[in-house]
Amino acid sequence: MNHSVQESDRLSVAAETITSAEPQAVWALISDATRYPQWGPWSASGYRGTAEHAPGTVYWLRSASRAYGRYITSVERIEEIDQGSRIAYTVTGGMPVRGYRGEVTLTAVPEGTRIRWTASWDKTLRGRLVWRGMRDFLPAMLASLAAAAS
Repeated sequence: MNHSVQESDRLSVAAETITSAEPQAVWALISDATRYPQWGPWSASGYRGTAEHAPGTVYWLRSASRAYGRYITSVERIEEIDQGSRIAYTVTGGMPVRGYRGEVTLTAVPEGTRIRWTASWDKTLRGRLVWRGMRDFLPAMLASLAAAAS
């Protein structure tokens, strides 16, 4: 697994790994927000309104551990989907960042599936604090996803 981090007008983090799982197995884990606690650091998750996985769908993820004395609940909205291979989303609440956009891309490779997860957001003071944590969080989360899919 490797990850890269760069700074510009926006802060960004990227992580990439290869899992032996087929793309469909990975897609099943990332395309259903209710399954995120099975592989990530969340204690609960769900949908606001419809659970249809399509652009405009809003879902939430509650952290499994406390930060600053409370559990954090991130609210995210699906912006784009290429069924079976890519999801782009934005964070609309819960994280102290502005303009957060994430993207997960799956690519079939002879070994199984390459998973690439990227995220970027506006460079603000709070955004810089989040960036420090995300440099370690994103690669660790991706490793858990790859392991769960295998």
